Amino acid sequence: YYLDMYCSQHGVAPTVKIAATLFQEICYQNRSQLMAGIIVGGWDKQDGGSVYNIPLGGSLHREPFSVGGSGSSYIYGYCDKVFRPDMNRDQCFDFVKNAVSLAMTRDGSSGGVVRLAVITKDGVERFIVSGEQLPEQYLG
Repeated sequence: YYLDMYCSQHGVAPTVKIAATLFQEICYQNRSQLMAGIIVGGWDKQDGGSVYNIPLGGSLHREPFSVGGSGSSYIYGYCDKVFRPDMNRDQCFDFVKNAVSLAMTRDGSSGGVVRLAVITKDGVERFIVSGEQLPEQYLG
């Protein structure tokens, strides 16, 4: 609704930063009822690809990557070690697939399949990676 209103009022699609800022306002206004962190990512002509994190409380942070959800605490070390800002599309795809697979291995609330979206200037490609296609992780 808010992004459609922005388009109607300004005659152009909002940038990712504007979308994240609108989402931040909603989160902040509802901070006493909202118990979720939000990740906003996308691509626009002004900034290219960008990712914003809106943690509990409603602040807004641009990040090179962001993780969230019940399994995220298990993968921060992996993400910090493996992420590089100059990764190509396939490297990014594998980075996300491996990170989610690691989270699924340790977190009982994560699992099943990995749903990925690759967002570029050409649009959005959606992928589902089934459990048997995921890398095997060490289980101890």
